[in-house]
Amino acid sequence: MRIEYHRTLIADRVRNEAFFAALKSVIEPGRTIVADIGAGTGLLGLMASKLGAKEVYLYETAEVAGIAQKILKANRARNCHLMPCHSTEMQDPPRADVVVSETLGNFALEENIVATIADARARHLKAGGTIVPHAITQRVAPVVASRIHDELMAWDRVGHGLDLSVGKTMSLNNAYVRPFEPQELHEPAGTVWDRVDLTRDGRSQRKGEVSWKPPKPLTVFGFAVWWEAELASGIVLSPAPGAPAPHWGQLYLPLLSPMQAGAGETVSLSLRSRSSEEGGTHIAWTAVRLDKAGKSAERQALDLEKGFLP
Repeated sequence: MRIEYHRTLIADRVRNEAFFAALKSVIEPGRTIVADIGAGTGLLGLMASKLGAKEVYLYETAEVAGIAQKILKANRARNCHLMPCHSTEMQDPPRADVVVSETLGNFALEENIVATIADARARHLKAGGTIVPHAITQRVAPVVASRIHDELMAWDRVGHGLDLSVGKTMSLNNAYVRPFEPQELHEPAGTVWDRVDLTRDGRSQRKGEVSWKPPKPLTVFGFAVWWEAELASGIVLSPAPGAPAPHWGQLYLPLLSPMQAGAGETVSLSLRSRSSEEGGTHIAWTAVRLDKAGKSAERQALDLEKGFLP
């Protein structure tokens, strides 16, 4: 059991306070029934209990469920009921007024939150109930600083006349968790490439395309990707550059080589992802440089599946 991972969650005050505020805004003391899906050590379920939830059902299938059970007992949380199974496996689950699930990753969808919430919406949530979070927005921005690109070019600096380009290509077909300063990005606020409405959407395969037309020459080394989770009205949690930092980070999607865009040219990026319990997470990205006439002048296609040894 990776208890150290759960310690990082407990230590994440940005995350914890955002979820506490969201739960407080949707729980009516003495009346609201809450389902905490992917409960971990039980923190969010305990928060709901302390906020006055009538009943709290916690779903956790990993070994940490044993720790959660002891924590619930230590806190005398008699209205908390641990279900040691995945929420999708529960037969005829009790209906809840609020479903909360913190199953987010550095790539927002890597812990299968879309499929998990879709099942919860259909089988765990009462009609007219509330989902926390209710939406996820995914953003992307061109990286214009060479810092991480230089790090990944270690393959070229071995020397001795050796060619390690095969290894370099594999390493560039990967996503890296790295922090960015706003000034390292062409567009610090990012551009939306995907939005998931968890109150109705059930598609774990996502795709989007965005483009930028810089007014002056621009060198793009890769792309930074991050998300915003709308927990409740006015309460947003995000590992965005420059924001109070939760334990998640931004993702860096490299290019095979820096893309030099002239003034008036366009840099276009298409992103595709799919996530599932069985297959894990797959991400692919294709960057295209269009000349001033709108014709393709350069194309680089990368795929996470090319970055792993079989």
